Amino acid sequence: MTTITTHILDTSLGKPAANVRVWLEKIDDEQQQKINQTLTDIDGRATDLTPHGVTAGNYRLYADIGSYFAASGRETLYKLAIIDVIIAAGQAHYHLPLLLSPYSYSTYRGS
Repeated sequence: MTTITTHILDTSLGKPAANVRVWLEKIDDEQQQKINQTLTDIDGRATDLTPHGVTAGNYRLYADIGSYFAASGRETLYKLAIIDVIIAAGQAHYHLPLLLSPYSYSTYRGS
């Protein structure tokens, strides 16, 4: 089984994005099945998205960045950041960091 984690950093402030609601869904033939939902911790990390692991397939990691920016009175262009990934068989872990600012976000496969 494979685990998936994320780390969200607010590059406009130069600090972790705490209390961001994130959730993971498995996508099969455009049908979505929610795996888990959590909030990022004080360090911007969500490490409990896949407590039982996941199998190979297509997954979407969602981050509610609209609510995150609204909580601090900042405007943003995006309501959600969506990371659509293919999880390969035989991989123990995928770390998907998310770098965000009010008008952009980016991601990559971390370690």
